Amino acid sequence: MSVDAIEAPAELAQAPFDDEPAARPIVTLSPGGHRRAEGGHPWIFSNEVQMDVAAKALSPGSLVTLKRADGRALGVAMFNPHTLLAARLLDRDWARPIGRRFVQRRLERALKLRERLYRSPYYRLVHAEADGLPGLVVDRFGGVLVVQSNTAGMDRLQPIVIEALIALLSPDAVMLRNDSPARMLEGLPQEMRVAFGAIEGPVAVEENGIAFTADVIAGQKTGWFFDQRDNRAFVAGLASGARVIDLYCYSGAFALAAARAGAASVTGIDRSEGALALATTAAERNDVADICAFRRAEVFAEAAALHSGGERFDVVIADPPPFARSKRDVPAALRGYRKLARLAAALAAPGGFVFLASCSHNVGAAEFAEAARRGLADAGRTGRILREAGAGPDHPIDPALPESAYLKSLTLSLD
Repeated sequence: MSVDAIEAPAELAQAPFDDEPAARPIVTLSPGGHRRAEGGHPWIFSNEVQMDVAAKALSPGSLVTLKRADGRALGVAMFNPHTLLAARLLDRDWARPIGRRFVQRRLERALKLRERLYRSPYYRLVHAEADGLPGLVVDRFGGVLVVQSNTAGMDRLQPIVIEALIALLSPDAVMLRNDSPARMLEGLPQEMRVAFGAIEGPVAVEENGIAFTADVIAGQKTGWFFDQRDNRAFVAGLASGARVIDLYCYSGAFALAAARAGAASVTGIDRSEGALALATTAAERNDVADICAFRRAEVFAEAAALHSGGERFDVVIADPPPFARSKRDVPAALRGYRKLARLAAALAAPGGFVFLASCSHNVGAAEFAEAARRGLADAGRTGRILREAGAGPDHPIDPALPESAYLKSLTLSLD
C-alpha cells in the first residue's frame, strides 16, 4: 500500500520532506577514508572525514552525499559533525532520494522477513542498520508499535517513519520511546509520548504460546526483550520437574517459560515492583501461579543469602541489565559478570544448569566467556558449555557490522 495514498492523521501533520540528491551537501572523506565503507561497513568515523568548515556547519542528522577524496561518490548518508560516528550510510546509490518511498520500501522488506519468521505479530520489526534504517528500532506488540529513533538523522525522518508504519500496518497506537542513552550521544532530547492512537496500560505480548503483558510506556527499553525468545525456549526445555530460579526476572519471561514447561517450582527475583507485578499477573493468566513466587530483592545479595541458607536449584537463570554502558565500564562489568557466574554456580545443584547472559555490546563474547569461566572456578564448580547463543532472528546482524551482535549467552551443565 502506498504511503502517499494514505492521509496522515492530524497529529502527524508536518511540512513536506524533500530530498533532492543533486542539491544535497557533499561531505568528502580523507584520503583512504573510504576503504572500510567500500568493504561494506555502513559507518564513517569523524577521523575518516575531511571535517572542513562546511562539514562542521551542517546540522546533526543532515542528509549528505559522501564522496571519496578523489571525488567519486560513495553513497548517501545521515551526518552528524559532533559525534565520533559521523556518518551512517543509507544507500550506496548517492542519487537515491531519501523520503517516503525509501522508508516505505525498507519497512516493507523488514515486515516480509518477520512474517516469514513468525506467525504472530509480536517481534522486533526493525533492527536499525541490519534492516537498512540506521538508528531505528521498532518493536511490534500486535496492534501497538513502539518506536525508538536513536540517531539525529533518524529523528528527522521519524514523522515519515510513523506515517509509513500506519499505512503499512494500521496499528491501534504508536508509542515513541526516545529515552535511550544513545540519543544523548547524538545531542537529542529524551522523549516518551504516544504519537498515534491511545495506550491505556500494559499491552499484550504472546511468546512461544505464553501470554504476557508489557509496559511499553515505563518499562525497560521498549517494554519487552524479544531478543531472548529462542534462549527462553531452550532453557525451558531443561526445566521439566526442576527447581528454577530466575535472577533479574523482570516481568517473568524466562520464569513463566520454565513453569509452563513443567518446572516443579519457579522463583523470580528483581528490583522492579512494576515488573514483578506484571510477572505475577502473567503467572495467574497462564495458570502457573501455584508454582511461581516472585519477590523484590537485590540479586547479588539475595543470591548470596540463598546460598548461605542452603538453597539449591536445578536451573539457575541470570539475565542482567547491561553492566557496561560505555567502554570505560568494561573492566567493572567483567568483574560483575564473574561474580554473577560465581553466585549462579554456587546456587546450582549437582548436575544442574546455569544460563548466563550479557546484553552489554561493549563486552566481547570472548571476554564474557572468560568472566564466566573464572566465576565457575571461583565457585569450585566444573562443567561444560551446552550452548552459546545471541539474539533471535528478528534481531539480524549486518555482516559488515559484527559489533552490533550485542547479546551473548551461555548455557552450562555443571557437575
